[in-house]
Amino acid sequence: MLFSVPVIRAEDGVGIRPLQILDSSEFPATLPRDTYLLDDAPSIETFLTALDGQPPDWPAIYGQGHHDAGHDDRLFALNRERDARRAGNPALARRIAFRWSGELSRFDSEVQGFSVALGPVFTVTNWGQVRFKPDDLSGELRAIPSAETLVRLLRDLADGKTVEFAVIIIGRLIPDESIVYDFSHDQDGLGLIMPVVRVEEVRYVLSP
Repeated sequence: MLFSVPVIRAEDGVGIRPLQILDSSEFPATLPRDTYLLDDAPSIETFLTALDGQPPDWPAIYGQGHHDAGHDDRLFALNRERDARRAGNPALARRIAFRWSGELSRFDSEVQGFSVALGPVFTVTNWGQVRFKPDDLSGELRAIPSAETLVRLLRDLADGKTVEFAVIIIGRLIPDESIVYDFSHDQDGLGLIMPVVRVEEVRYVLSP
């Protein structure tokens, strides 16, 4: 059940939002009807297929890795080729939503909410590892709980507990460079796919 939403002024910005209390299964129904929630491997793979057809031939592009003289050139060519082929694809215009991880930080008495420490979520798919990349996300991220929830959260933080929640970022791909193909810095040869999203809205969702 949703709590009564705190009053937030429009000028407060996209990153200052209510902290919703919802089960993860309930959240998708709260999104606008034309928003595609990309929160697991199957949904992400379906979206990538609509955009780019099929995964890259990662082994051929990787070669011998960074010590391979043609490695960077092949990766650059892959990105330019797919950017060009993707032009005009109607999937570029879809509004999408993806999840990053959030953690409550310092209490901000001015807005009666908490600073948000933000981190990416990596999803393993048949295309490679996917990490969504929000473009120009405001540094002023504040999660505003209801008065009742605020009391509990302040107590939890005072007791040294970590309060983690989902940060749902809503927006659309940037048309000219909507997906960046790269390789993981943590695992040799693992393809990394970064859809670049221009942020329209942020939502904070805490499990009851």
